[in-house]
Amino acid sequence: MTPASAMPDFRYRAFISYSHQDKSWADWLHKALETYAIPRRLVGKTTAAGVIPKRLAPIFRDREELASATDLGRKVSEALAQSANLIVICSPRSATSHWVNEEVLAFKRLGRDERIFCLIVEGEPNAGDAAGPDARECFAPALRHTLGADGQSGAQRREPVAADARTGRDGKGNAKLKLIAGLLDLDYDRLKQRELKRRHRRMAAITTLALVVMALTTMLAVAALFARHAAVVARNDAERRQKQAENLVGFMLGDLNDKLAQVKRLDILEAVDDKAMAYFASLPTGDVTDQALGQRAKALEKIGNVRQEQGHLPAALQSYQAAAKLAGALAHAAPRDAARQVAYSRTLAYVGMTYWYQGRLDDAQHAFEAAQRALQGARAQAGQDPALLSQLSSIDNNIGHVLEARSELDQAATQYRQMLALAQQLVALQPDRAEWAVQLGSAHNNLGKLALLHGDLATAVAQYGADDAIESRLAAGDPRNNSQHENMLIVRAILGRTLAMTGNDAAGMRDLQQAVDLATELARVDPRNGGIQEDLARYATQLARLRRLNGDPAAATTLNTRALSILARLARQDSTDAELQRELAEAQAEQAAQSLAGGQLAAARAQARTALDGLAPLLARQPHNRTTLLATLDAQLLLARLTADPGAAMQLRREVADRARDQPGGRGDPRLQSLRVQALLALGNRAEAQALTRQLWNSGYRDAQLLAALPHAGAAYPPNAAFRKQLAAASAGTAAASR
Repeated sequence: MTPASAMPDFRYRAFISYSHQDKSWADWLHKALETYAIPRRLVGKTTAAGVIPKRLAPIFRDREELASATDLGRKVSEALAQSANLIVICSPRSATSHWVNEEVLAFKRLGRDERIFCLIVEGEPNAGDAAGPDARECFAPALRHTLGADGQSGAQRREPVAADARTGRDGKGNAKLKLIAGLLDLDYDRLKQRELKRRHRRMAAITTLALVVMALTTMLAVAALFARHAAVVARNDAERRQKQAENLVGFMLGDLNDKLAQVKRLDILEAVDDKAMAYFASLPTGDVTDQALGQRAKALEKIGNVRQEQGHLPAALQSYQAAAKLAGALAHAAPRDAARQVAYSRTLAYVGMTYWYQGRLDDAQHAFEAAQRALQGARAQAGQDPALLSQLSSIDNNIGHVLEARSELDQAATQYRQMLALAQQLVALQPDRAEWAVQLGSAHNNLGKLALLHGDLATAVAQYGADDAIESRLAAGDPRNNSQHENMLIVRAILGRTLAMTGNDAAGMRDLQQAVDLATELARVDPRNGGIQEDLARYATQLARLRRLNGDPAAATTLNTRALSILARLARQDSTDAELQRELAEAQAEQAAQSLAGGQLAAARAQARTALDGLAPLLARQPHNRTTLLATLDAQLLLARLTADPGAAMQLRREVADRARDQPGGRGDPRLQSLRVQALLALGNRAEAQALTRQLWNSGYRDAQLLAALPHAGAAYPPNAAFRKQLAAASAGTAAASR
């Protein structure tokens, strides 16, 4: 141990290392440590860890502290060096996390491995090195081994210092105290005894206060009600007593609620809220000032928020509906008062969100639409108020999501178009505000996605192009913002991929190459950024497909080999990431297509089966995920071409045709229709395939894979000149509207 006098000064009391799949645990631990008040009798004493402070803050968390960081590797290294302790949240997920292991190694290289503390939240310590979904080991390799001379994990094993938050072990409360005792180099039992005494004193005081306040509130409420029926001369006294009661209720719902939550007395907290609800229910809505009614509505809304946070959705809904009744009365009494309409709309939106959480989509939509109507009335009075316009835009977005969840894509598109119009007004009001520009870009992107699902390629290209222009402008205005550059490359790739669907392969390959080049540059700046690496691999695979279909097998192989290497490494680091697993399978399917083009049939067959094996469990979990579905159907068609058994090949093609036909929404998606056409032609069903081919031709879809398949079936598919004009007009119109 380092003597207290020799302890260096650190910026952070501790650094929390965790897998982001354990974010809820990190949130709890971060708050629990930073809000913990050290017992007063211990503050100022000196231990081997230094002088005991009043608080443990600040605690470093990468998601919190690096919100604006552009160099994650450097920032994390600096934070580790500036942290007195390292706390590792241990679970099977963190045990296989590359980043958690690297953070432990980096901290050990600083020579402070005795200041590493573990919090077990799931799994088993020292359960072995097995990988896969059944792995239970919770300690990362760097925790289980000493540091070798090369700065990596050595062969000698060690037993980490750990607190165990699992049920039946230490539990969350005791585990927290064990960590605090370790951070401060205190005796755990002594700290626990002091904490128990303090908690008992606090609980007794707060419980007494709560009971007194509830009793006093009841007395004042009764006095106010009796006084209301007394002579007119007593009116002022009645109002004074009622105001006192409502002030006490405000305290009950504010400071007292917070204190009860801190000492985990949820039973009394709920009793306080129930008492407040009963009090408000006992009061008349007539013969009361509008200000008092407004305060009651806000208080009831806050009760709803508390109940929703506790997961008590029926009780939260009751509170929100009571608030909406009062806020609605105020809004209807003064239809020209924009503030009242906004308050009413906000409460209705809370009602809608509660229905959404309950899965009651119809009720959620009705509530959101009512909130929208309230705001429409306010808009006539408030004019171009940005906050009002932004809230209107948000509600349009909410309604759109409900409609999307029900596969009502046309209706969702209407809401997103309204969202777009509002975002355009916001940008016109404050053109230099990036927040509004991002909102506008998101609206364009949403419309592009729905247009593609609907089979409207011209609109999809136009909307994605508008988003691309916005993201490019923002990136040019902030050249050091790598996050904005990543946003730009993603939209650029989406635009390129969609342009290729219209037969413009040259533009598609150009845009995808730009995305790959920019991702390569960002990966060079920040090599530890897994998201950038994933972007690079994803778009390298998509570009490889276009290169192959356009007769450049060498470039296709180089691109896809790079993608496979990146994705295999990332997938090993996090085997639970479904998107990574899907992207790896897509790269494997592209590898199979390349092998088939090169005449390597056995290799192609094995690679296609591997891809489908990876996609099958993903599609089983999310059968209507469009990206996974398309990847699966494409791989099935490929395997059908490689299968020697004609019966098995026919079965694969029937599955493709049936799955594409039976989708509950987005059946106009030309990508889905194209795969169905290819399956039907191979099955000899020319009549049904011909009708779909006509739809595809009308939509302007000219993907290179479809164009290669149609001549083999004797199907004519000439260029669509009318669509080219439609595409040019749509792009010009969207660009003009976005300026």
